[in-house]
Amino acid sequence: MNYLVWAVVALVGYSAFVPLASLATKQMPSHVTALVTNTMLACSALALTVVRGDDAVEYLSGRPLVYTVAAGVFLSVGILAYYRALSQGPVSVVTPIYGSFLVGASVLGIVFLDEPFSLAKGVGIVLTMAGVYLVAS
Repeated sequence: MNYLVWAVVALVGYSAFVPLASLATKQMPSHVTALVTNTMLACSALALTVVRGDDAVEYLSGRPLVYTVAAGVFLSVGILAYYRALSQGPVSVVTPIYGSFLVGASVLGIVFLDEPFSLAKGVGIVLTMAGVYLVAS
């Protein structure tokens, strides 16, 4: 499937996830909600790996593993903080602020991964941040 289709599927899934996770974290500790939802994610990834017949063990060494573990550390901090924020604040404020990771990731991709920068991307980044400010305030 085309990456844009996958991106739209991710958008729909994550859009539905956020208000449901917010409701859950109002009724149970945020870390318990994170445990359950992320266990489901891990089990789904494991099932997909098995169904596709991928040998995950071959990837558990070298530089890719270092990147993967580092990504896991940052993901853990980010997701646990996000769940905690959802448990304490409104979705309409927490999610736009959290969603600014899209800008942060874009900037890091440009700076560290040599992805192309254009005036349009720069304007998009500025407008996105302005939008986050307006929605969250």
